[in-house]
Amino acid sequence: MTEGGDLDRAISDYLAHLGVERGLADNTLLSYRRDLRRYLDHLRLIGRTLPAEVEEADVLAFVAAMRTGDDEHPPLGPASVARHVVTVRGLHRFWLREQLVAVDVAAEIRPPRPDQRLPKALPLDQVEAILEAAGAPGTTLARRDRALLEILYGTGARISEAVGIDVDDLDREEGALLLRGKGGKQRIVPVGSYAIAAIEAYLTTARPKLVSTTVGTPALFLNARGGRLSRQSAWTVLTRAARQAGVAADVSPHTMRHSFATHLLDGGADVRVVQELLGHASVTTTQIYTLVTVDKLREVYASAHPRAQR
Repeated sequence: MTEGGDLDRAISDYLAHLGVERGLADNTLLSYRRDLRRYLDHLRLIGRTLPAEVEEADVLAFVAAMRTGDDEHPPLGPASVARHVVTVRGLHRFWLREQLVAVDVAAEIRPPRPDQRLPKALPLDQVEAILEAAGAPGTTLARRDRALLEILYGTGARISEAVGIDVDDLDREEGALLLRGKGGKQRIVPVGSYAIAAIEAYLTTARPKLVSTTVGTPALFLNARGGRLSRQSAWTVLTRAARQAGVAADVSPHTMRHSFATHLLDGGADVRVVQELLGHASVTTTQIYTLVTVDKLREVYASAHPRAQR
C-alpha cells in the first residue's frame, strides 16, 4: 500500500478523477464536492487525518449525523442521505483501487430506503363526479373529454398510452383495447360498458366534427385542429373536470390510474391481475397498492369486529 497523504489531498484526487477520467458535468462535480466537504468536516471532527485511519464506524456515524442534523445542518431526508452515502462509497472504492487504504470500510454501508409514498386514490363518488363534469356541457369537445376520462379510469391507462390510442386499437364488440406501454410493450385490456358507451357517443357525434381534411390521423382522441390530442391537453381536460366537479384534491392522470388499481383491489381483484392490467413488469411495483387496501381493511375491521377495540 502506498502512502495515503492527508484526507484533503485524497478527496481532491477523487474529485479530479471524476472530472477528468469519468467526465462528470460541472454541476454534478459541484454536488460531489459539497457532499465530500461535509464528509471531510465530519472525519476531521473525530480526529481522522489519513484515509487509512477511517473506520466503518466513522462512516456509520456520518450517516447518523446526516439524519439527525446538528447546529450547522438540518436533518436530511432519506433521498439526500442516500445521495451522500453513494458519494462516500465511491470515494472509498477509489481509495482502495489507488491503494491508499487496505480495505474498503464503506463497502457494507447501504443507503436508507426512501419513504414509500402511497398512491393517492379518489373515492368512487369523486371519480364519478369528475366523469360527469367532463361531459356535462354536451358539446363536441365535452364528448371527447368524457370518453378520454372514461378510458383513463376504466382501463388504468397511462396518459401517454391514452393519447396514443388509434381508432383501430379499440374492439368495441369484444370490449378490448390495445395499449402501447413503456419500452414499446403492448397489452390488451378489457374496456367496461361505461367507457364503451362514452366512446361510441364520441365516435358517432363528435370525432367526425374534429377530423381535419388537411391533417389526417388515425388517432382516437383529437384536438380542436384535427390532430392527435397531446399529453398536456389531456392533463388539462382532467384538471378542468376535477375543478368543475368541486374535487379539492390535486388530481392528475396518475390519480385516475391509482384509483383504478385501488378500486379493483378493494373489489377483490388479485394483485397479479391488476399487475397485468397496469402493464407492470414486476408484481412488486403493483403491491404498493395493496398497502392502501390493507389500510381500508384495518378501518373496516376496527369498526365492525366486536373484539377489535377494547
